[in-house]
Amino acid sequence: MKLPTDHPNPYVRRLFSFWAPTTESMRAWAMASVVVNAGIAVTGAGVRVTGSGLGCPTWPKCTPDSFIPAAHPEVSMLNMLVEFGNRLLTFLVLAVAVACVLSALRLAPRRRSLVGLALLQPAGVLAQALWGGLVVSTMLNPFTVGMHFLISTGLIAACWMLYARAGEGDGPARRVTHRDIRRLGYALLAAVFALLVAGVVVSGTGPHSGDEMASRFDLDIEAVARLHADVAYIVVGLTFALLFALHVSHSQRAAKRAALTLLVVELGQGVIGYTQYFLAVPAALVLLHVLGSTLVWIAALRVVTSLRTRSPQTGPAGAADHSPAEAAGAPAAV
Repeated sequence: MKLPTDHPNPYVRRLFSFWAPTTESMRAWAMASVVVNAGIAVTGAGVRVTGSGLGCPTWPKCTPDSFIPAAHPEVSMLNMLVEFGNRLLTFLVLAVAVACVLSALRLAPRRRSLVGLALLQPAGVLAQALWGGLVVSTMLNPFTVGMHFLISTGLIAACWMLYARAGEGDGPARRVTHRDIRRLGYALLAAVFALLVAGVVVSGTGPHSGDEMASRFDLDIEAVARLHADVAYIVVGLTFALLFALHVSHSQRAAKRAALTLLVVELGQGVIGYTQYFLAVPAALVLLHVLGSTLVWIAALRVVTSLRTRSPQTGPAGAADHSPAEAAGAPAAV
């Protein structure tokens, strides 16, 4: 009997590549997980800016009597559909997470580092789902809403590390640039995370709470916006310093390209941020800004992983281990 991985249609083979994974398909599933986790973070912001945060006023049911949208005297059906649609996307994220786990488990030889990183994904999706219930039960308290986004950033980091590690060996990590430059990269990543936290505080203080009943942080919006901008200046400065250091030290092209990409994304995000500020925070630009935030985070993770590498472990004959599917010349998957 033919397996889906033997199907003549390449798209079917790619869809079921987790059953006969190669290094290439493992990385592709990991990147798919990065994309879907970033996507659900953006659609979550869409729920908020459309005022649909309590479109489904209960959890896990959408309404007290139904798991799916049903007429409710106090909730618009449009808002209900928006919130329910975002909940449904959780199943897509979970499906990709399961594909990553199966790929890691079936990759031969099995790599414990990849299995551990892959298992973080379904665990993270479950944690996000449970936290989503807390968001609803607290009537969109800005702290729980902000943590919902920050948990997504943690999941994205785990997904990116799975992607990076799948393309490396399991040997000891080796620096590809000067030690102090790598330390600067870590400082930059910490600053980017601080920027995301500051952005969450701004979002929890300003408009677009998700529902008229939602509370807000009792802070001065001008002050927190300025703090957010100050942290952004620090991030851009650190990025420029890293790019300059990589250039003068003649570091690898991949690291310089990653740092340059991060700088470009940061500058684009800055343009969006200032534009939305001067236009009184229109909903469409809020969505773009959240998308930009996730892209800045992913680009910063890429910078850090470009500053080190790992050699493949070798067998008795000194040859690097590979999946049997790759050794047999199996078609590239995903």
